[in-house]
Amino acid sequence: MTLEFISFSDGKEGVARAASFLCTKYLEDSDFEEKDKPFFTEANMGKALTAVGCGGPQPNLLLVYGPVRCHLGFPAWRMRYTEILHMGPLKSMKHGAIVKAIHKFAMVHQNYGTSINECVVCKILYKWLETVGSKHHRTSFLLSFFLMAKLFASSNSPSMAVAVLLLGFLMACLTTTGAQPIGVCYGRNGDNLPPPAQVVALYRSQNIGRMRIYDPAQEVLQALRGSNIELILDVPNPNLQELASDASAAATWVETNVRNFPDVRIKYIAVGNEVSPAKNQQYVSFVFPAMQNIYSAIVAAGLQDQIRVSTAIDTGVVTNSFPPSNGVFTDDARSFLVPIIRFLADNSRAPLLVNIYPYFAILGDQNLKLSYGLFTNSEPEFTDPGNNLVYQNLFDAILDSVYGALEKAGGSGLEIVVSESGWPSAGNREATVDNARTYNQNLINHVGKGSPKTSGRPIETYVFAMFNENRKDPGTEQNFGLFNPNQQPVYPINFSS
Repeated sequence: MTLEFISFSDGKEGVARAASFLCTKYLEDSDFEEKDKPFFTEANMGKALTAVGCGGPQPNLLLVYGPVRCHLGFPAWRMRYTEILHMGPLKSMKHGAIVKAIHKFAMVHQNYGTSINECVVCKILYKWLETVGSKHHRTSFLLSFFLMAKLFASSNSPSMAVAVLLLGFLMACLTTTGAQPIGVCYGRNGDNLPPPAQVVALYRSQNIGRMRIYDPAQEVLQALRGSNIELILDVPNPNLQELASDASAAATWVETNVRNFPDVRIKYIAVGNEVSPAKNQQYVSFVFPAMQNIYSAIVAAGLQDQIRVSTAIDTGVVTNSFPPSNGVFTDDARSFLVPIIRFLADNSRAPLLVNIYPYFAILGDQNLKLSYGLFTNSEPEFTDPGNNLVYQNLFDAILDSVYGALEKAGGSGLEIVVSESGWPSAGNREATVDNARTYNQNLINHVGKGSPKTSGRPIETYVFAMFNENRKDPGTEQNFGLFNPNQQPVYPINFSS
């Protein structure tokens, strides 16, 4: 049995490499000026895919969950006889339905176009495994699947001789990769930071698969080429007015910072960071039209299924946040956020990005226990009377209060990505190395389990920040880093937990 973990985009790179291989071989083997235009057949492409290590047999069975947007990168000629079953929405997935579908397929003595003895490749979309909860649950699912496949393969019945099946879980809304839904923000407000190439190497050495940057610095984008690190790319607040008022400026921005870097895995474009009427009123009117223009440029580039356009807010725009089900946007914030929420829900299918800092809540309210903020409570803190959900840490309570506000603003179907969260190691009360290590390690360990409101669905989260930055305001702002500028850790941290 061969098992591969893939995302919805897997196979695209292989096809591109195969096409490059064919063109290179054609140029090497012929006089380009004297020969007719190249004509490549299906067989040529199949051999090229094999040559670049991306070939394989035709899958027998494909189980599809969620809206159909692709077939996991398989070329059409590898799916001519594939039996495709649409299993319904992802939320309705049940283990018994999977077993029943595979058993029903295996019991057919002759499926269309393929012999039952044919061995094919099994592929499971690891994205789904991220949604089933903890690492223990993911491991249990894989173990049960291996045992099930072994049972099919070892059966004496001819109808059970299919050794391996293709099992594809297609998810429209979840495109992250890796076992942990964790990234780290790469702030660059320092004069002693390592060069971007070394930073990218540090991310990879620490198994950090996601990054957020706050401006489209060309040297950083260059360093990210081919790294396979997923990226949140920010549009800085001072650029919002130009992009809001001029669609051609937005198109140029996308051309310069996105299309020029096809080998950088840009996942989200954050149009503005923490814009709100209370904090920076001068930018409020520009966020939504800038988002629209950037999104239009992304659509014109044909990248709307790969890159989502959103904005990042802070939790200061939410009031009545206790209990979380009472959360609601402030009156002044609601007027500018509602159009954005509708846009996210109706057009771009993007999550709302939210910066969440339990540290500042602890700092501002001495009635909140430190253990509640650090994920170290030994027992639940409270039960929300609005929905009977039980809360044991402040991070979940803050996050779910934003979900509560979204529901009241017409965004009940939106996902939240936590685009910043962290704890300072120095500079003010409760800002210690031990507290910072405890919070960030527990955050990394926790987000894969989800919050009470997300019902075990992992929370894609970006820790703030990679480095201590000496050009930020003195105090805690200079001390959120996981690493010192010399690339030595401020404290031990494990991203594989």
